[in-house]
Amino acid sequence: MADLTLWKVLAEWKTPRYKWVDLTHELSQETPHWYGFQPLGIRNLFDFDQAPMKVFEYTVPGQYGTHVDVPSHFDLNGRTQSEIRVDEFAYPLCVIDVSGKCAADNDYALTIDDVLEWEKVHGKIPEGAFVALRSDWYKRPAAEFDNNDKEGCAHYPGWDLETVKWLCAERKIGSMGHETPDSDPACRQAQIGFAAEDYILKQDKIQIELLCNLDKVPPVGAVIFCTFPKLKGGTGFPARCFAICPAD
Repeated sequence: MADLTLWKVLAEWKTPRYKWVDLTHELSQETPHWYGFQPLGIRNLFDFDQAPMKVFEYTVPGQYGTHVDVPSHFDLNGRTQSEIRVDEFAYPLCVIDVSGKCAADNDYALTIDDVLEWEKVHGKIPEGAFVALRSDWYKRPAAEFDNNDKEGCAHYPGWDLETVKWLCAERKIGSMGHETPDSDPACRQAQIGFAAEDYILKQDKIQIELLCNLDKVPPVGAVIFCTFPKLKGGTGFPARCFAICPAD
């Protein structure tokens, strides 16, 4: 007799006891993206007035909108997109909410103390978890993501490097993600570059940037799925990420 356990699990997940939350920005020319890239390019190759189908050609940087960064993005010898295993697409999801602190200080960096305070309430972060930094930054209009000052310098929150190191060493996390265009707070990049991003990718882990709707999933108990194309030699690509969690 065939084992139908997984079918039963899926059927259960699709009952009202659970909800599916899309964590992905819609992909368009208006999608939030890193300021160094041009918006998505769209060209109509075929349309119904000339063919029996409609086809578009898209021109897009790998790291555009909600996207995955794989180790080769920062590590010369790191794994490329096609080398990421499919079991690395799913993780227990832990969401650390520092949105209030980010609203008060747009340059805020998530600290080890923030993680420890979170653990006092929600328990220890499990090994292999995806840790998401919730800043509620995704609620801003795309044009305001950089939050530039009068001198044109960007200001948005991110991770403290020591926190990322601690999460990897002490909690052995599987991946991490955030709602902003970079892992590191923008104001720190002139001094330290992309230190937190460099570190996590050189641990042979993927990360997801420009997530959204983290306020719609619980701090613990959800599972996150991060899917993306098996691109040969790829260093990153727009991703479709979603979470399955108990209904409110």
